[in-house]
Amino acid sequence: MKNILPVIFIFCLFFQNCTGQDKKPVSEAQNDRISTFEEKQKSAGKKPGPGAVRPLISGSNFRYAASLATPGVVHIKAIFSVQPDMDIPEIFRDLFGDDFWRNYLSPDSQTPQKQMGSASGVIVSDDGYIVTNNHVVNDSESIEIVLYDQRSYPAKIIGTDPTTDLALLKIEEKDLNFIQFGNSDSLEVGDIVLAVGNPFNLASTVTAGIVSAKARNINILTDRWAVESYIQTDAAVNRGNSGGALVDISGKLVGINAAIASPNGAYAGYSFAIPIEMVKKTIDDLLKYGKVLHGYLGISISDMNGEKAKAMGVNLTTGVVVDDLEQNGAARLSGIRVKDVIIAIDEHKVDNVTQLREIIARHRPGEKVKVKFNRADKEMILEVVLKPVDEQISSVSANKILDVLGIEIENLGPSEKEKFKVRGGVIVVRINRGKIASQTRMREGFVITRVNNNAVNQSDDFIREIQSKTGGVMLEGFYPGISGTYYYAVGL
Repeated sequence: MKNILPVIFIFCLFFQNCTGQDKKPVSEAQNDRISTFEEKQKSAGKKPGPGAVRPLISGSNFRYAASLATPGVVHIKAIFSVQPDMDIPEIFRDLFGDDFWRNYLSPDSQTPQKQMGSASGVIVSDDGYIVTNNHVVNDSESIEIVLYDQRSYPAKIIGTDPTTDLALLKIEEKDLNFIQFGNSDSLEVGDIVLAVGNPFNLASTVTAGIVSAKARNINILTDRWAVESYIQTDAAVNRGNSGGALVDISGKLVGINAAIASPNGAYAGYSFAIPIEMVKKTIDDLLKYGKVLHGYLGISISDMNGEKAKAMGVNLTTGVVVDDLEQNGAARLSGIRVKDVIIAIDEHKVDNVTQLREIIARHRPGEKVKVKFNRADKEMILEVVLKPVDEQISSVSANKILDVLGIEIENLGPSEKEKFKVRGGVIVVRINRGKIASQTRMREGFVITRVNNNAVNQSDDFIREIQSKTGGVMLEGFYPGISGTYYYAVGL
């Protein structure tokens, strides 16, 4: 009998009052690059909160860390306009589109409604810069910041980054308490951490736990270039904690709380925070450039395991296998080959894909990284100059195209062609995060027969059609057992 596993849903921790909804060394490269916000913090000096008294015995209580952190955590109230959801079966939405149905609904049912989201943020400089989650403020109409002492300010968005789920805000005030940066690389499993935020509208709530795991990928972000490498903790975190602080025992900021794993939307034992080393680079880019500059290796990768090691004849069970290389990508130009197993970037050990993506995400285009890898059971090191992310899909490999779209496809077999009375097509057997999931309502089992009105008989036809297009494509096909032809537009 098959094991029945509980389904765990990942919830972002934002909406609270929405009408009922909702020790390792630092790398040389990072030592050389002191962030703008680190400079701001050093020039302003540390500002302990009221009643900050360092404990006589380190770790005997959490008063000191809590007193340093709580004045630097703010309450964020964001207002959104939300179009009422039309209670139309999905099959008819896909067939006719939302605009068709709006013509038949009463004006009252189409009036946007105001909703307020309650969340948290962290002051990172004394002149009013605040970091929070992108999902807290994205598409908001207005943002109110309430400080620890109940002073209130309007905030403006300096920049947002969906790839890391981070946002940088600014209020006009000076001489503010902020939380000093720590070092998330130095955290180890078992270290004590505190989560500070505003769960359920309860301002300045502090909970304690330990680091349960690092470099955890929970597949919650849907952006094409999303980077997930969370610090997992068992500190109690709930809705409203989004964007709040994760601090170490000395009260220094080591992460920004972002999500929980839960079967019902409330805390169920695990929470996830974005490492501060990634946060620093992201908010620096948002301040300086208005967007995040992503360095890019230009490789398709997968986790190493015992089965792959045996097939490749190497004595490794961890690391990252290079499965494919972009033609003009940074990795190929530096000399990296398919089947090389990456085991370190600079002096950071790389055990899996999540770790590699986090390390690369801390670098900008043009920066150099030393890639240590295993080739035919021999260790080698190459210096790679990272390239900017290429937003065009036409020049990448078949594997990368499917990765970007976020789908897995298979050719229709002879019996399926006969059953469906078609000459050919590809069936979408799985939908992962990517452009299909974020831009359409396509469901698994959809059979693609045409791309931009050109016939698709097998997977090679599909890949070729996507590679030859820029801007966007129209996917045409059907669902087995459901009459009618369906169309999905995807922007490339």
